Amino acid sequence: MNSRPDHTFERKRVWLALLPSLVWVILVWLAFVVDKAQLFEGRFSQWGIMPREWGGLKGVLFSPFIHSSLSHVWSNTLPLFILTWFLFYFYSKIAFRAFFYLWIMSGLITWAIGRGAHHVGASGLVFALLFFLFFSGLVRRYIPLVAVSLVVAFIYGSTVWSIFPITEWVDAAISWEGHLSGALSGLIFAIVFRNEGPQKPVTVWEEDEDDDKYDDDDDDDDHATSDDSSRLQWPGRPI
Repeated sequence: MNSRPDHTFERKRVWLALLPSLVWVILVWLAFVVDKAQLFEGRFSQWGIMPREWGGLKGVLFSPFIHSSLSHVWSNTLPLFILTWFLFYFYSKIAFRAFFYLWIMSGLITWAIGRGAHHVGASGLVFALLFFLFFSGLVRRYIPLVAVSLVVAFIYGSTVWSIFPITEWVDAAISWEGHLSGALSGLIFAIVFRNEGPQKPVTVWEEDEDDDKYDDDDDDDDHATSDDSSRLQWPGRPI
């Protein structure tokens, strides 16, 4: 059998999954360059999330595009690219919805629990993707997706400590609230979407022909017995 169509389809899946990752990363870097070049009046940081202020809700949409320094944007680029690619490759049917919900939910939780300062950066979204991919594989109990969970945990597991407000582990300038918000969002939507997208195949057991023959014989015997029983029964009086 010619396997070329399968290879072609698989390559197409890879590129289709890479496209959203590339677009998102390009937009993040474009926003960073425009901000640093001061092409517009004011700094983009004012468009970050300002917790518990109604005007700060705009940051829910804009904060993932805003970064304070080169090291900040660079540290988010690779995990954002890889995790977005994983999402759109392994969970293609629900990827757009999951990505949008993770983006919004992580921002809203940050707005609710964050300290009184502008929270910027894509790290909240990164943690949302990280926890979504990890727990989605586990709750589905499907070996290929569990393998993805383990790969994600192996690569980025050491970053989990930054969701806790412990100064020995987390720089005071880092928004641990954003990381925690992303982690909670990922866990929540892994559960919400557990019955959508790829699922563990259901095992179907087929009977042998001999079993079918025996079943037919049993049916014949049952039929004969039922005929005999019907002759013994009296109307309105069970035996």
